[in-house]
Amino acid sequence: MAKTYVGARLRQLRTERGLSQVALAAKLEISASYLNQIEHDVRPLTVPVLLRISEVFGVDATFFSSLDDTRLIAELQEVVMDRELGIEADTQEIADMVSAHPSMARALVNMHNRYRNTSAQLAAATEDRFADGAGSATISKPHEEVRDFFYQRQNYIHDLDTAAEELTARIRFHGGDVNSEIARRLRAYDVNIVERIDLGEGVLHRYDPATRLLEISPHLSGGQRTFKLAAELAYFECGDLLEKLVEEGNFAAEDTRKLAMLGLANYFAAATTLPYTHFHEVAEDFRYDIERLSAFFTQSYETVCHRLSTLQRPKLRGVPFSFVRVDRAGNMSKRQSATGFHFSSSGGTCPLWNVYETFAYPGKIMTQIAEMPDGRKYLWIARTVERRATRYGQPSKTFAIGLGCELRHAARVVYADGLDLGEVNATPIGAGCRVCERANCPQRAFPPLGKVLDISEHRSSVSPYVLK
Repeated sequence: MAKTYVGARLRQLRTERGLSQVALAAKLEISASYLNQIEHDVRPLTVPVLLRISEVFGVDATFFSSLDDTRLIAELQEVVMDRELGIEADTQEIADMVSAHPSMARALVNMHNRYRNTSAQLAAATEDRFADGAGSATISKPHEEVRDFFYQRQNYIHDLDTAAEELTARIRFHGGDVNSEIARRLRAYDVNIVERIDLGEGVLHRYDPATRLLEISPHLSGGQRTFKLAAELAYFECGDLLEKLVEEGNFAAEDTRKLAMLGLANYFAAATTLPYTHFHEVAEDFRYDIERLSAFFTQSYETVCHRLSTLQRPKLRGVPFSFVRVDRAGNMSKRQSATGFHFSSSGGTCPLWNVYETFAYPGKIMTQIAEMPDGRKYLWIARTVERRATRYGQPSKTFAIGLGCELRHAARVVYADGLDLGEVNATPIGAGCRVCERANCPQRAFPPLGKVLDISEHRSSVSPYVLK
């Protein structure tokens, strides 16, 4: 790692954790003056110091690699492509800014998101739409903020994860069954758990803090029921920790705070039903065979995939996965990432991505080696899951679940067996047509933002949008 200068990124980590240079230097077992020189790019980063930084901050060693700026570069490109702002910069200029000033780049992205959200609200108000239509313009902002909260922590919340694992360990130490013990603990908090055949359209469980009545649908499987109970238990067992974590997120809106609390409670539930150390050990042993893990832990395919995307504990890391759930219309209802894979915030994703192809083969696991425009390759595993109707006449729900990792990790995954990872024929995909720079893609649905089209009435081409 000779001549690797990481001053801006190291300074970013230190300030995010509220550490002084003296305090961090003590943790790294180096002098404060040496740390100051690293932060100001006077001295390069050495391997021993890098390893200590990885342990102290819980980040992958590749956090300091320019390749892992991928997501922030892509997000800043979206900002630059917004022609309303009148910004001009090429890809190399954007990459240089992200490398040298990551905090400033992130601030620009956040400012643009707020600007876009405010514009959408004003447009909705001006058009005098119905209340439910006007509200749709703002619905993405809380989800985007909460998603970024988890992303910045590599989709791993250490204190919450270990608290859940310790709870499960105490239960098993005393010979208890996790499923029944979670319900018993809720009852110890005076929560009355009852089953209701019909809780209302689409409602799986409902808790009233005033009456302490927890109603739960009998249509849930055993694993689903345990998960819902564990999520409610999180507020009792780790309420103070949840509040502390939400405060760290600096969420301004109350709706965003509630959504963050819900996300953290669900994280606790997954960490309780699939405790980290045991789950990581079995996942490594099974080489991340999702269906085998699902059968072993009696949890759904989707729950196992979601948990696999959180295995980023320092000194006990799993494969860093990105997780996504989409419907037939291309709506992305869940997305989490422990990698640099970029999900566009400008709408739409890539039709060449195998996550969409899997709808034509229900229940079949499909694999794909995909290459993003920056040259980085990923192994994607996709399969449909179905939520069956609970009564006659009610439609079922079908989603596609995607789980992806960078190709450098693929050898650890059973789905790479039989693939020549050194000579792969990768499918070129992008983050979405509006931000993808692949000029000759036959599947392009929209022109890229900020680009000038070369329109001619006397010419035809594979792509309907030819760029100048």
